[in-house]
Parts: sequence; structure tokens; C-alpha cells
Amino acid sequence: MKVDVKSGGAARGLFVVTILVGSFLLFLVQPMVARMALPRLGGAPNVWNSAMLVYQALLLAGYAYAHLLGRWPVRRQAVIHLLVLLAAGATLPVSLSSMAQPAGLPEVLWVPLLLGLSIGPVFFAVSAQAPLMQRWFAADPGAGQPWALYAASNLGSFAGLLAYPLLAEPFLSLRRQSLTWSAGFALLVLLVVLAAMTRRNLPAVSVRAEKEEQGERIGWRRVALWLMLSAVPSGLMLSTTTHLTTDIFAMPLLWVIPLGLYLLSFVVAFADRRGMCMAVTRIAPVVVLFAGSYAMLSNGSGTLWVAGGACLMLFCIATALHGRLYDLRPGAAHLTHFYLVMSAGGALGGLFTALIAPLVFDWAWEHPLLVLAAALLMPLTPLLRWHESEGIEPGMARVALVLLLAFAIFLGWQLDQYALRPEDGLAAVLFTVFLVATGVMLMAWRAGFIAVLTIAMIAQGGIWTVRATLAGERTRSYFGIYTVRDTADGTLRTLAHGTTLHGEQSLQPGRSRDALTYYGPTSGVALALQAAPRIEGAGARVGVVGLGTGSLACQALPGQHWTFFEIDPVILRFSTNGRFTFLRDCAPEARVVLGDARLELARLHANAFDVLVIDAFSSDSIPVHLLTKEALQVYARALTPRGLLLLHISNRYIDLAPVVGTNAAASRLKAISRLDRPLDTDNYTPSRWIALSRDPEVLEQLRGQNPDAPWIQLEDRAAKPWTDDYASILPFVRWDRLTGSP
Repeated sequence: MKVDVKSGGAARGLFVVTILVGSFLLFLVQPMVARMALPRLGGAPNVWNSAMLVYQALLLAGYAYAHLLGRWPVRRQAVIHLLVLLAAGATLPVSLSSMAQPAGLPEVLWVPLLLGLSIGPVFFAVSAQAPLMQRWFAADPGAGQPWALYAASNLGSFAGLLAYPLLAEPFLSLRRQSLTWSAGFALLVLLVVLAAMTRRNLPAVSVRAEKEEQGERIGWRRVALWLMLSAVPSGLMLSTTTHLTTDIFAMPLLWVIPLGLYLLSFVVAFADRRGMCMAVTRIAPVVVLFAGSYAMLSNGSGTLWVAGGACLMLFCIATALHGRLYDLRPGAAHLTHFYLVMSAGGALGGLFTALIAPLVFDWAWEHPLLVLAAALLMPLTPLLRWHESEGIEPGMARVALVLLLAFAIFLGWQLDQYALRPEDGLAAVLFTVFLVATGVMLMAWRAGFIAVLTIAMIAQGGIWTVRATLAGERTRSYFGIYTVRDTADGTLRTLAHGTTLHGEQSLQPGRSRDALTYYGPTSGVALALQAAPRIEGAGARVGVVGLGTGSLACQALPGQHWTFFEIDPVILRFSTNGRFTFLRDCAPEARVVLGDARLELARLHANAFDVLVIDAFSSDSIPVHLLTKEALQVYARALTPRGLLLLHISNRYIDLAPVVGTNAAASRLKAISRLDRPLDTDNYTPSRWIALSRDPEVLEQLRGQNPDAPWIQLEDRAAKPWTDDYASILPFVRWDRLTGSP
């Protein structure tokens, strides 16, 4: 086969396409394998932390491989890399390894091993594409600078990121996703062959590369700066996601936005045309002063505008720091070394945010810390050069600096009085604007700029966050950030996961056993549990997935046998250390099983329960694997033939009723629905519960239990059922609720 592709400009398009395809495939395969692993490994966040470490390790390994390979002539590199690609291709189509967990091997080692065996070869081979193709491109002295190709790489990554939730997941089963990805991998191999052929006649080492190798030395200080400039945006991308979903605006698929903006920042920062990068870098400090003032907000009072500001700040910071990274780039001969250090920095930022911070902090303190770190590193060009005006002596400038800082403290004190009161929103905005203006005046002094930013963070609700930490109100685990707080009048104790209420307990005498919020007397679950003795008998066996505060424990009746399933040990600790007393006072003999509920239920013998309550859908993060057709089959197996299954599907942003309706029909289960709108909104919360059973008579008995609290037939239907092979929340998002305050 003869390929007539000229070097230089004509080959540039080929290299761009090769890099785009490789990066697209890389960001497409990550969520695909995560979905494959969900039913087998469960939905525990530590599983996905392990997955993240596997991806980061494989990416680092791929970059290190590209760096080592770059020491040889391009022809030898091409032969070796094609052999690596073909060897990786032998493991296709992508699927989860069937290897069983070795006896005695802990989960912390087993999960990375399983994911590494499943995806390791292809991920390793494809991750080397971006630096290696740039190295091959730069090997031709007439080709031009390779750095813009890295922008193309991130553009491909961004396209892959959007393609999965918008196209692959809604329209393709996992099997078809895997086959389609395999076809893309074959295309990539062909493109690599063509790219190699454009460099087949090059000398072993180009003259330009020899001169650069001899003339440039990379010191440790420069490498350390590369690491920091890479680590801060990477960590900030993850911390922005945590901060937004925990304390500001827990909307579905929100994680896509910060990651997408992070990838786009590389596109802007590494572009040949520097105008846009320079413009973003110039305004970044102002954006940081304004949006960064909300970085310590933790009372759940944020709006879509605050969330948008946080995302804009992430993009500006990432662009400014990546732009500085671009300015510090070495010669093309050190390209793979440069990218290897960048990859290591990205991994360090992810390691700090995803693994270290949850162990060290009680709240998302990594977020304001990373914003301050960005303020230390970003280029800071004064917008107002008043201190350089004629007649302004250095001494006078220092006096002005002190006065401006004093004024900033006064503004911060005033802002603290208004920040958390919705009725004083306009005053809070005005004081924030004045603080930002003061920070702009101090941009000539980095220390003064950072001081104003810190004052703004503390004043904009941050003092409330500090007090909550000092009072010990929060607890953090890999599963989330929980706040246990008593109301000001001391009559109520609440448990919240970020912006989502997970339960309450009355502290008033004689009312400590009252089930509040979603579990009030007219809620679907309360009605069903009251009817259980008549339907299932006096000694009913009741299983509850999701402990929360333990509110449902006080529905237990003498002679019944209760089992709770809870994934987070921290939640169980709230019920055992006396912070919530439902479990201790009402069902002290109840069994509590720690772990992913679907996996634990699958391990039980058939007909283990008469009533099974699935209360895992009351937050804005949907554990999809608990709602598929296969999951319903697990629940049905755990129930007796006359067993009653209750699903809690209350959700602000996602309508789960059509999914349950279709899956119930596919599983031959009958379903009725109860939408509860309690009159007492101070103690009870609107909720929607769905009751399912294989026996229609069971549901008829439930419907006749209380005519004043009616159940209706569940008629909602989705286009197709959710299965372990196919599930997408996109068609069920309530888009009209994504504006305003959550």
C-alpha cells in the first residue's frame, strides 16, 4: 500500500485527527467500564476512588512509556507502538474481567486489580497517543511546533466526555457501546499506521532535536512549578464538583460541567493563537475575587447563578494556570518529559482532592484552599496602575495599601451581616462588589490581593462554615459530608447531606419517637408498615435499605424481625452514639448490615423478607444499579411470593416513576403509587412512594387500609426498561426545576 502524505502542513491534519480519535476513545471508555462494574462492585464511592486511581496510574504509565519510547528513532517507535496497540486490541471488545475475587484479598486491592485486568491494556496503549503523536509530528523539522496538537487532544477528550451521557448511554446498550468502541480502536490503529508512514523517511534524529537536547536543561524548580500548575487546576476541578453538588446545587450530571471546562481550558491555553488565553488570564483575578468569595459557602443557600460563577471561576483559573504552563514549556525535544510531569501533577491534584481531603477535612475545605493556591500561582497583572502615578511615593503607596486592607475588613464585616439573609440579597451583592473593587485596587501586591480574597470568603457565609467545624456539627466520609444540627430553639435535630435533608428527630419531651419528614403518618411507607400485620402476619420480616436517622425503626411492631442495610458506617454511628435514638429506643434488636444493598441482598437466601423498603432515592444522586430490572429481580427473590416492596422515589430533579413503571411491568410486578402532600409542612415533607408485589391481592389490601390516604395505579411508563446493560437518566430530568434555588 502506497500512502502519499507529505510531511509538514499536509500531515498536520492527519496527526490532529489521530490525536482527536485517541482522546475521544479514552474519555468514552472510562464511564463505560464504570457502568459495567456497577452491578458487580456496587455503588460505594470508594470503588470509584479506586477506579480513579487505576485511570490515573494507567495514564501516568502511558505517558512514561511515550517518554521512554521517544529516545529511539521514530521508525523503531512506530514498530513498537503498533505491536503494543495490536496486543491491546487482542483484549477487545472491552468487558469486565470474569476473574473471581481471590480468597483473602481485600476490596482495596481487588477493585484496582479487577479494573486493571478489564481495561488496563487498551487504556495504557491509547493514553500514550497524545504525547507520542506530538513527538512524531515534531520529529520533522518542517512540521512546525507541536503544542497546538495538545489542544486538539483535549478537544477530543471533551467530545468523548459529552458523547457518553448524551449519545452512548441513552441510545446504546453496554454491549453495543463496547463493540462501537472496538471499531473506533481499529480506526485509531489505522490512523497510527498512516501517521507512522509520513515519518518513515526521516533521519534517525533530527538536527533541531539534537540542538535542543544539547542547549536546554530542565531544573528541578521548573519541574516543581510544572507540577503545581498542573495539580491545582486538576484538584480544583474535582473540588468544584464536590462543593457544588454538596452545598450549592445538587443537579444531575453536574460533574460533566467542571470536567468539560477543565478540558476546554487546555484547548484555549495551548492554542497557537494566544489572544483568547491572554484575555481570560487578564480577567481571571476579577472572577476569582467575585466567584471565589462563595468558595466557603456551606449552608445550601446557593443558586444556579452561584453554581455558574463557580464553574466560570474554574475555567478562568484553569486557563490562566495552564496558559502559564504553556509559557514555561520546554523545547519539542523535551515534549514527553513535559507531559509526563503534567500528568503526574494532575494525578497529585486528584489524589489530594479525592482521597486525602475526605480523610483530613470534615467539609470540602480543599475547595477554598485550592482557590487560594490558584491566587498564589496565577499571573497577576494590575488592571489599575494607580500606585505608579506621578506623585505617588513608595511610602504613600504603602499607607494606601494599609488603608485599603482596613477598608476591606470593614466591608467584610458588613457583608457578614447580610450574606445569609435572602431579604438582604441586594445589600450583600453591593458589599461584594465593593470588596472586589478593593481587591482590584490591590492587584499590584499579591499578598494584599489574597488577603482581600480571604476576607471575602469568610464574610460570604464562610464564618458560618468555620463555626460549624468548630462546633463539630459535620462528619465526612467517602460517601459524603453530613451535618447534624439542632435548631436554634433546641426542639429539632436534623441530618443533612449537603443540600439534601436525610431525616429529623424531635427533641421535645414525648415526641422523640415521631417519624418526621418523608415518613409521616400519611406517607406511603407509614401506611404500608401499618398494614403489614394484616397483610403479612404478626411476625413479618421487614428489610429496610437506607438507615438515615433510623426514623422507620419506630414503625416496628412486637413480634416483627427488622434488618437495616446501610452503606456508610458513619450513618450507623449516628444511631449508635446517641445523636439519633430511633434505632436504640424502638428496634434495639434490629440487625444492621453494612455494605451495598443490592450485593448484600443477593447473598441472602430466597424469601428472606415479607416487606422490603428501598429508601435509597431521596437524594439527587441516583444509584442507578439499585433501580434496574435486574435489581428488581434481586428484591423479588428476597421477598416471599406475597411480599411487599416499597420504593421511595422522591427527587427534586429526576422523575423516576416511569422507570419503575416500565421495570415493574417487565418484571411481572404490579405497582401502585402514593404521592403524599402533608398539611403539616413544618414536620413532614412531601414524598412519593411506590408499592409493588407479585400478588395483586396484597396491593388491594394496602389500598383498602386507609381510604382517606389513597393509592393510585402506577401508569407512568418509560420508552424502555432500565437494565444492567442499559440505563440513562437524561430522559427523566425535570429541566424546568434547574433554575433558581434548589
